[in-house]
Amino acid sequence: MFGWIGVLVTRRARWVLGFGMVAVVFAAYLGLSAFGKLQSEGFDDPESESSRAAVVLAEHFDGSADYLFVVSAEGGDVDRPSAVAAGWALTERLRADARLSEVRSYFDSQAPPMRSADGAHALITASIAQGEEADPAAVLDEYVGDDGAITVQVGGREAVGEEIGGQIGSDLALAESIAIPLILVLLVLAFGNVVGALVTLGVGMLAILGTFAELSVLGSMTDVSIYAVNLTTGLGLGLAVDYGLLMVARVREERAAGRSHDAAVQRAVETAGRTIFFSATTVAVALAALLVFPMYFLRSFAYAGIGVMLITAFSAIVVLPAGLTLLGGRIDAWRVPGVRGIRGDEAPAWARLARFVARRPVVSALPVLAGLLVMAVPLVGIEFGTPDDRVLPTSASSRQAGDLLREEFAGDGTTPIEVVTTDAVADADVASYAGELSELAGVERVDTRVGSFVDGTLAAGLPATVAPGDGAERLAVVTDLDTRSIAARDLVAQVRAIPGPAGTEALVGGATAELTDQMTAITDRLPLVLGWLALSTLVILFLFTGSVVQPVRALALNAVGLAATLGAMVWVFQDGHLSNALGFTPQPMDSSMMVLLFCVAFGLSMDYEVFVLGRIKEMRDAGLDNEQAMIRGLAHTGRIVSTAAALIAISFFAFLVSSVSFIQFFGLGTGLAILIDATLVRGVLLPAGVRLLGERAWWAPRPLRALHRRFGLAEAPAATAAEVEPAPVG
Repeated sequence: MFGWIGVLVTRRARWVLGFGMVAVVFAAYLGLSAFGKLQSEGFDDPESESSRAAVVLAEHFDGSADYLFVVSAEGGDVDRPSAVAAGWALTERLRADARLSEVRSYFDSQAPPMRSADGAHALITASIAQGEEADPAAVLDEYVGDDGAITVQVGGREAVGEEIGGQIGSDLALAESIAIPLILVLLVLAFGNVVGALVTLGVGMLAILGTFAELSVLGSMTDVSIYAVNLTTGLGLGLAVDYGLLMVARVREERAAGRSHDAAVQRAVETAGRTIFFSATTVAVALAALLVFPMYFLRSFAYAGIGVMLITAFSAIVVLPAGLTLLGGRIDAWRVPGVRGIRGDEAPAWARLARFVARRPVVSALPVLAGLLVMAVPLVGIEFGTPDDRVLPTSASSRQAGDLLREEFAGDGTTPIEVVTTDAVADADVASYAGELSELAGVERVDTRVGSFVDGTLAAGLPATVAPGDGAERLAVVTDLDTRSIAARDLVAQVRAIPGPAGTEALVGGATAELTDQMTAITDRLPLVLGWLALSTLVILFLFTGSVVQPVRALALNAVGLAATLGAMVWVFQDGHLSNALGFTPQPMDSSMMVLLFCVAFGLSMDYEVFVLGRIKEMRDAGLDNEQAMIRGLAHTGRIVSTAAALIAISFFAFLVSSVSFIQFFGLGTGLAILIDATLVRGVLLPAGVRLLGERAWWAPRPLRALHRRFGLAEAPAATAAEVEPAPVG
């Protein structure tokens, strides 16, 4: 198949390249509309109880408070006449704003929970009016500011979502402005000339624009998260570098072996093209595991990742060889003086490393294995949470509002455990149910339409702050527990265990319930995800190698590398190491981001597994024994893999300039996983494993060997055994 593709793209190079140029123009036109269609939420399971509660809130109560206006008084007293007058004026402006509804203000209710303990701050809450489009950017622009008597900060989920989305957009532009020029410079040094670097970067641009076009189409059909854009750019640039280096280096190697330029391109498509195909397949299959989750945040990364993998692989196997064919000898044009560049031959340093590992596989592997296991230790103390305003920098308005709420208000009534019934309930039954809830440990009070309840009784001096609903009841269970803590999640379970009032169904929602349901949705599907990754790896690597031992070895090594990466991320982002340097607030780990990092890092680790293992198998098929094939294979691929890994890591490390902590997490985690895999795992543990297993590394039962001969994609041999000079072990 790949031989046929190689012949086609060299004989019809102009047609193929013309098709590629038309595709770029079309993708750019379509992809520009993607950003207006992408969403900033998607962390919740739409079938969960908390999501059903949110639907009832939206239908009967205009939803929970979408905006929180934190009013800070000049002079530190919100009850001063000047502050009261300004607060009243702000309240009237909000009630007159057609975009808002359910405006509740301290300045008319005088409710103590809406005033900070020190008296310097007060709250006004509002929801998005039914039938109105959410316009958080305009709300922030209009109401955030200082009029002399009061200063207003706007928080709440709408404001947080808007500021996260805006911050990511500007951060992405900054990251790309750093990464693309740096990658181009390093590509020039890697290739030793400018033309090779430019054509490789062109593959990345085609992949990115093509995936933006895909996201634009999907965004018109279903919910797609805006955060998928980060994966698109990181993978598009990184994998273009991977595949470009592999393809161009193989063309150079075949030309150096005496083939004509067109024959060298054809041979590169046969060999490197096959490796790219299996590499892209393994990464795409790994990312497909994200499709089993109900949260469209995670599914969006599958859409973007699979799309960018397929487009990058097609570009590298079809479009890039067509361009190389037309360039001819100009592929080496505009050379950098004194820089030889990657040419596909053996790298002396990697050859020496391979020989050392071959001589002392146990001595080589044990320190590396021990170091990776030590890195994994912080996983023992992992805690989970969901993103809130604390993922933003302290300069963001919604972050400042959130900090004030947590620090100055006793019992945060703005993020309560929300309890809603699906039917109307009599006053006495509401009071009885609320009284029972208020007696639970950790509950400060329960706000209802008939008043607030504390320790089982109706509290005097606390006016009703919950509006009546149309055919439903709403109760706000206020607690001083951190919404992401284990104690808060236990409280949600206790609230759910109490039967609804008068036999009605009671749905429990709010931030803590959403976290509980999100973790349930993830943990319930983790066995399916892990099973899918294991089975797909076994099948794909078996078709690639004809061995059942190599896939098992690959899974074991990947598990060690991934555990080390995830442990390092807990050490940094949960335990707070490097928080000052990177400028984030330590928080419990976001379960969705951990799953995302796991799947992306797993896929990319298989990418390099295929790179190295493919060349080892090629050498073995040419007649070398297992040890010599391992040495020669690593010597040929080590420099390509390490260079590609360094460049793709840069594209992800560029996300560290972001001011949103979970984007920093994704960038640092993915970049670190790539470097660990390409150096320690592929450079030491893989060859040590192959060396220790010996010929057993290529074993398969007889029926499976017959199956592989029929269905496996075997690579055409590069040379006969006599033509491959064994590398000395000593």
